[in-house]
Amino acid sequence: MLKYELVIQDLKRSISQGTYAPYSQLPSISQLCKQYGVSKITINKALDALQSQGLISRRRGSGTFVKKLEDYTQIKPSQEVSGQMEGFLAEHTARGEKVHTKVYVFEVERPSEYIAHALDINQQDFVYRIIRVRYTNDIPLVIEYTYMPIDEIPNLKMTHLNTSIYSYIEHDLGLKIANAHRVIRAVLPTVKECKRLNIENDEPMLEVEQIGYLDDGRPFEYSIARHAHGYEFLTISTH
Repeated sequence: MLKYELVIQDLKRSISQGTYAPYSQLPSISQLCKQYGVSKITINKALDALQSQGLISRRRGSGTFVKKLEDYTQIKPSQEVSGQMEGFLAEHTARGEKVHTKVYVFEVERPSEYIAHALDINQQDFVYRIIRVRYTNDIPLVIEYTYMPIDEIPNLKMTHLNTSIYSYIEHDLGLKIANAHRVIRAVLPTVKECKRLNIENDEPMLEVEQIGYLDDGRPFEYSIARHAHGYEFLTISTH
């Protein structure tokens, strides 16, 4: 086993056993180098891997923190994540159904503390705020609330929102989507969602809260998708 893999294994054990509690800060890189007797390159490689797996969050200028993971489901391989919206389009167009998107909000703003934490950015940074509804045969199936850091996903345009943002990220920007962590719950719609999705206010929805990660561990997306009409959005593989 390589040195960085040993570091990963030991840090994972420490996190799972509670030595490093959720939201606690890991020792500095210099301290970890001394603790494991390895170079900064090795420690950074191990930390990058742990961040990619969603176990830690590396915050610029603040340090490395342990995430609370018991509510999350990890999705792999990458094609299950990056293909989610493309799969939506492909699945329904293959049936001869008409698929389209209605964008309600597409703007740039500074994130809340919660969004900034999820995306591992500062509140002074800028994010895209997107609200859109996905339709098949003029039936609204999913409403999505999405935040993406502009520094990571530059030059996003309305044309990408109307088709596939993930396709733009991977094919145009040349980035690779690696994995995501999701919380899945049943919720009731808001008044505005009832109007936009044409559902009753007592009709339960499936809500999927997601943080998506690139292959280098950087979070690129925080989103909440609310699925109406019993739509089965994808099959989840847990690891």
